[in-house]
Amino acid sequence: MTPSQHSNLSQPANVSRIIDHLLQDYDIRLRPNFGGQPLRIGMDLTIASFDSISEVNMTHFFANDKNSYLHDVTERNVMVRLYGDGYVAYGMRFTTTLACMMDLHYYPLDSQNCTVEIENGYTVLDVVMNWENVPVRGVEEAQLPQVTIIGYETTDRVEILATGSYQRLSLIFQMQRNIGYFIFQTYLPSILIVQLSWVSFWINHEATSARVALGITTVLTMTTISTGVRSSLPRISYVKAIDIYLVMCFVFVFAALLEYAAVNYTYWDNRAKKKKPIAVPTNKSQHLTCLIKVRNTREEKKLHLKDDIIDLQDIHLSPIPSLRKRQKSSQKSSVSPSRTTPIENVPSLPPSFRLMNPHSPLRCATCNARKYGRRKRVACATKQRLLQNLKKSACALRSTLPCITDVSIIDRVSRIVFPVSFIIFNAIYWGFYIF
Repeated sequence: MTPSQHSNLSQPANVSRIIDHLLQDYDIRLRPNFGGQPLRIGMDLTIASFDSISEVNMTHFFANDKNSYLHDVTERNVMVRLYGDGYVAYGMRFTTTLACMMDLHYYPLDSQNCTVEIENGYTVLDVVMNWENVPVRGVEEAQLPQVTIIGYETTDRVEILATGSYQRLSLIFQMQRNIGYFIFQTYLPSILIVQLSWVSFWINHEATSARVALGITTVLTMTTISTGVRSSLPRISYVKAIDIYLVMCFVFVFAALLEYAAVNYTYWDNRAKKKKPIAVPTNKSQHLTCLIKVRNTREEKKLHLKDDIIDLQDIHLSPIPSLRKRQKSSQKSSVSPSRTTPIENVPSLPPSFRLMNPHSPLRCATCNARKYGRRKRVACATKQRLLQNLKKSACALRSTLPCITDVSIIDRVSRIVFPVSFIIFNAIYWGFYIF
């Protein structure tokens, strides 16, 4: 080819003639080599940047498509390159927000795998896709504030659907969450709040205002921290690693508040026992005399009540004769030995009674009232027996507890038990979720 001919080919008219010749029998609605072997398409991705990962929406860039758009500033960002052997390079720049289903059982000490799914609308009979030798570029330069990309892998598979078999390419990013943010925002404040609740063990037990205020403040602070952490997470049913830590910290600060309640109760209980006098009889004869007098007084009251009560349930005659006889006998017994000076306390006659028909409404109402009173007495007796059983159970439980005379012993034991328990919990927690 002479230089003049080469210059002629480089002219726009010649280039257009060549393209027209190549596209002479080409139909834009059909794939190249339609009806023959399937078209092979090689795929590769160049990552410009990662934006962020959201645990609430479980989204990140370059995953299953939820929202995407092409860049068109200043023109549509599409590149097409045609090689002499018929190879076509087609590239576009786009931003996509896609879904990534996360397992948050170990949050925030977790690792996540987020996948990019690429698929076309042609079956494997028409189009076959494959990854290039270097499928992804720019992963090493990508940086995220909350996670670190520790690796990636590519896979391809065939998805069998009702309309046919389709090729699908997958790019899986392996991400490790950075816990520095959570250490300074959640874990360290929780540890300090728990340790602050232990200060009450060194405060005098008589300083009620100081110890109660300190305990309530630490409990409310832990509640605020827990609420702030949950607001940045989706409402999931299972328990996360950070939930376990916050709940245990809340248990420790609440137990410190209950410890002072035990100290205060023990202190005032011992003080009341010291002030309560115990009456001890000086002589056995005096004790017996008192018991005899009490019993005699009770017997006299019972006899007096029996004399004044007349049961007319089965009496169908007038009670007047029996009342007159009782009045005469009482007058005889109330006269002095000289029979000249009567005693002034003469029992008065009971009110008059009327004979009632057994089937009269008044008699039925009286019977119903007696039955209701009997049921009420049975209910009261049952209630008293239950209360007595509860009191006996409480006394038995209290007898099994050690008798503490010095309340400062509780504080001294708590100064050792609480820190040791918290250290053991942290060792188990961090050993399980990290190592």
